[in-house]
Amino acid sequence: MRRLGFGAKDAEGRPKPQMFNLTMAIRSIRHHDARMPFRHRAAPVNELSIDIEADRVVLQGNLAIPIGSTGIVLFAHGSGSSRHSPRNQFVASELQRAGLATLLFDLLTEEEGVEDEETGQLRFDVLFLAKRLLAVTSWVQEQPETMGLQLGYFGASTGAAAALIAAAKRPSVVGAVVSRGGRPDLAGSYLEKVVAPTLLIVGSADQDVLALNQEAFELLGGPRDLALVPHATHLFEEPGAMEQVARLAGAWFTSHLVPRELRATG
Repeated sequence: MRRLGFGAKDAEGRPKPQMFNLTMAIRSIRHHDARMPFRHRAAPVNELSIDIEADRVVLQGNLAIPIGSTGIVLFAHGSGSSRHSPRNQFVASELQRAGLATLLFDLLTEEEGVEDEETGQLRFDVLFLAKRLLAVTSWVQEQPETMGLQLGYFGASTGAAAALIAAAKRPSVVGAVVSRGGRPDLAGSYLEKVVAPTLLIVGSADQDVLALNQEAFELLGGPRDLALVPHATHLFEEPGAMEQVARLAGAWFTSHLVPRELRATG
């Protein structure tokens, strides 16, 4: 595993790859907060299929809340995808094992999805998707079961741009962002306004998207990291690739989605 961070840069001014030990990172997070280690013993999970009234529409979602959760991760799916994305479902299940609640939901209604299949326009309208994500965020904050949870975003493809825009607009609400094979570059001028700790995960063989992530990485305004999954392509279909994505995401969220009282005491 290699991670690109704040260190040295190459001849073109891009972050220079550095060796990164994932096992040591997870151990470090366990030391930071022993009550929220990634992949600790799995707590019982309450799972619900829900209707979310947001942005004057009703969106379909799957909400899972492990007993004792202190954080929740909202998934912003990629272009042409939905809450049924097997890759996002896998990551969500691993985050649940780490004690995090998850909400997978459709950014588009059924009618909008049909329209988008024909035109392909809504999936790239990242401002529209960010508005929809913010509406769902408000809904989560109003529900008794989730209103007290620290909140993070996991975005894929164009959903990553929507997540970053939403994080920029709600800096006091969003505690962490993870992008998987995303297009953070589409967030444009909002990148410098993002203060939430942000992790960009890219397959090392996904060269075009990697270049776009490297450019966006330099513009992010808050703490950030760029992690490479060796030999992985855009969809992380290679053996073990999604497992590495899930470990990185879990480590990031459990490190940053900690209760306010714990952050106050260090």
